[in-house]
Amino acid sequence: MSAPIVIAGAGIGGLTAALALARAGRRALVLERAAKIEEVGAGLQIAPNAGRVLAGLGLESALCSVALEPQAINIRRGRDGAVLARLNLSDSRARWGAPFRVFHRADLQQALLQAALADPAIDIRTSARAGDFEDRAGCVRLRVHGENGVEEIEAAGLVGADGQRSAVRGHLFRTERDAPFYSGLTAWRALVPAELAPPALRARESNLWMLPGAHVVHYPLRDGGVINVVVIVSEEPQAEGGAAILSLSGPELAGALAPKRPGADLLALVQAGASWRHWPLFARPPLTRWSRGAVTLLGDAAHPMPPFLAQGAAQAIEDAAALGGAFLQIGASVEAAFAAYERSRIARASQIVRASRRQGAYFHLGGPAAVARDMAIRALGGRGMLARNAWLYR
Repeated sequence: MSAPIVIAGAGIGGLTAALALARAGRRALVLERAAKIEEVGAGLQIAPNAGRVLAGLGLESALCSVALEPQAINIRRGRDGAVLARLNLSDSRARWGAPFRVFHRADLQQALLQAALADPAIDIRTSARAGDFEDRAGCVRLRVHGENGVEEIEAAGLVGADGQRSAVRGHLFRTERDAPFYSGLTAWRALVPAELAPPALRARESNLWMLPGAHVVHYPLRDGGVINVVVIVSEEPQAEGGAAILSLSGPELAGALAPKRPGADLLALVQAGASWRHWPLFARPPLTRWSRGAVTLLGDAAHPMPPFLAQGAAQAIEDAAALGGAFLQIGASVEAAFAAYERSRIARASQIVRASRRQGAYFHLGGPAAVARDMAIRALGGRGMLARNAWLYR
């Protein structure tokens, strides 16, 4: 039996890649360092560009059972909640071939995991971490760290889908200049029971509130029973030696946000969060290549991006589809397939990283620049705003 392609990481991108490789006739071995495969975090947005991929992998029924489809996105002025533009999403399926969906991360990961476990071409090992490797002619010799020590295995190829702090990337590109660095932004995340949220914010819609130096995104999950809320603020890095604040109560975070003069409903929503988790946003220098021989990168390991276009998971899913498609196109050569995969994806992924960064700066404008931004959004309206981002969803 031929050696499998090893995928480091059983997150959204890694599991999707395993499914895509299996559909292309390749065996996949997924290594997950955690003892149990369960996603951290809370909400996740999947736009139509990624939804089409997941449906093509046979997951449409599983997705429908755990997803919520918001009917609109409301872009709001943060100080009073005025809706500057309402983006109607009801025709997304007809327009782009898939709806906008929101998930609890754990629900989407479990749907992917169950599909992978049911596929005989996919093996999954937990408590197993990819270590150093050697890319030899025709194979990769990989050291796997597990509960019983270090094991050396032979793989046809290695895909680093192990996140922003990717160990595979660290071994592939050994330079300090490639290390993750703090972006100057921090996300505070919480799930708020819907019954505790202001009535005006309980609709099956996504909302974006823009404030000077901050913005807030929230949307319902799990049939509307909870509301996923993310508050992103410009924040100085933690002083060296200082005690890190890992969580805040709702009243504490609302107090920290108060100087930005958020609207009453937004402030009440933040106060309703029992515990807000601190999540610093890191970045890495852009790569001009993702692959070397029979080793490549995928998702956040290749192109970590800020969440301001809600495309991080979607781009990992697109990567996975392109990886499987490269094997269907190229055939047996892992090196050639990885090179074709990189060529097909690196320009688009890099473009979306840059656009996400610009979007974050746009959200956080203050003073006259914010007034001009709000006027421009009103002028475009919901239809114009969707058209402006159509390049993402096609």
